[in-house]
Amino acid sequence: MKRGLVGNLLRDLEAPIEARGFGTGWFAGFFSLVFAVAGLCFVAALRWPEWFAMPQLELVRGQAGFRAFVHITLLAAYGLALLSLLLRPRKALGATALIVALLATLLGGAAVQPSETHDWGIFFGIDFFALNMIATGLMFAPIERILPHRRDQRLFRTEWREDLFYYLVSSMMVQLITFLALAPSTFIMASTSNFGQFRAWVGALPWLVQFAAAMLLTDLVQYWFHRAFHRWPFLWGFHAVHHSAKSMDWLAGSRMHFVEIILLRGVTSLPLLTFGFAPSVMQAYIAMVYIYASLVHANLRGDFDRLGRFLVTPRFHHWHHGIEDVAIDKNFAIHFPWLDRLFGTHHFPKGEWPSGYGVVEDVPRGYRAQFAYPFRNLFSRKS
Repeated sequence: MKRGLVGNLLRDLEAPIEARGFGTGWFAGFFSLVFAVAGLCFVAALRWPEWFAMPQLELVRGQAGFRAFVHITLLAAYGLALLSLLLRPRKALGATALIVALLATLLGGAAVQPSETHDWGIFFGIDFFALNMIATGLMFAPIERILPHRRDQRLFRTEWREDLFYYLVSSMMVQLITFLALAPSTFIMASTSNFGQFRAWVGALPWLVQFAAAMLLTDLVQYWFHRAFHRWPFLWGFHAVHHSAKSMDWLAGSRMHFVEIILLRGVTSLPLLTFGFAPSVMQAYIAMVYIYASLVHANLRGDFDRLGRFLVTPRFHHWHHGIEDVAIDKNFAIHFPWLDRLFGTHHFPKGEWPSGYGVVEDVPRGYRAQFAYPFRNLFSRKS
C-alpha cells in the first residue's frame, strides 16, 4: 500500500461528514478504535503497574469488576472492528482497531498478571488517559454530533492531532505535573501549621457547603490568574497556545502549554489544600473540572441566556475565544460569570455567537514548536 496503514487510518478518520453516516461502518470503526486503545492501556497498566499505572487508581484496578470491564471493552473493540470491516469499503479503521485489540489480548487481556519490573518511582498514567478518554470522549463526541452548534464541523477537524497529543501528554505526565503543581501548596502548608484549627473548622462544614466554597475560591483565584496571562506579554505567550485553536470542541480545551498546566494546577490547589477542604470534596471538584472544561469548549448549541448569567456555559466561554475585537480580554471566569460583571470584563450578547476563533498572531503548529513559542518570543524581544 502506497499510503500505509497509518496514512489510510488518518485519511479515514478525517473523512468528510457525508462519508460517515450510519450504515457506512465509520462509527463502528471509530468506537472500536477507542475501545481497543483503552483496552490496551488498561492491560499495560495491569501488566506493568510500576511504569504505566497511577497509584491513586489502585483502588479502581483492584475492584472485582474492573477486569470484567476490561474484558467487555476488548470484546466491544473486536465486535465493532469486525462490523466496520464488513460495512466499510475502507478497511483502515476496523483493521487498526483489530490489530490493537489483538495486541492487548496477546499481552494477557483481562486476565493479565503483573510482571516483575524495576520500580524507579516514575510512572506514566496510561490508565488515567484511558479513563479520561472513555469518560469525556464517549460522553461529548456523540453529543456534539447530535446537538452541534456548527453542523459542518467534523469530529476530526483541523488540528485534532495536536489537541489529542496535548490530551495524551497531560494525562500520561500526571505524576510530574502533580509534583510541580503541588510544590507551592506543600511549602505553604508547612509554613502555616498554626492554621490547624481553622482547617479543622472548614473540614467539619457540610459537604455541599465545602464544595460550593471550593468552587468560589478557586474561581476567584483562577479569574485573576487567567487575567494575568492575558495582561503580561511573557505569560500571554503560553496562553496564546490555548487560544490558537481555530475550532472549538471538547478536545480543544486540552490544548494548553505544559508550563501553563503546571501553574494553573498549582494555583488551583492552593485554596483546596491551604483551607483544609475534605479530600472527598477536592476529588469531586477535580473530577467536575475535567468534565466542565470539556463542556465549556464543546461544539454544542444552546444560547442559555438565563443560565449563562449564573454559570459559565459553552456560548459564554466561546466568546472568550472569539476572534472579534469585542471578545478580546473578556469572560475570564471559569465557573461564575458574575465575577466578570463585577470586574468589568463581561461580554455575553443575547443569542449571539462569535464568528470565529483563534488569535491574530502567528502561533506555530505542532507540539514542539508551540512549546518553544513563548521562549522564542522572550529572546526575540530581548535582542
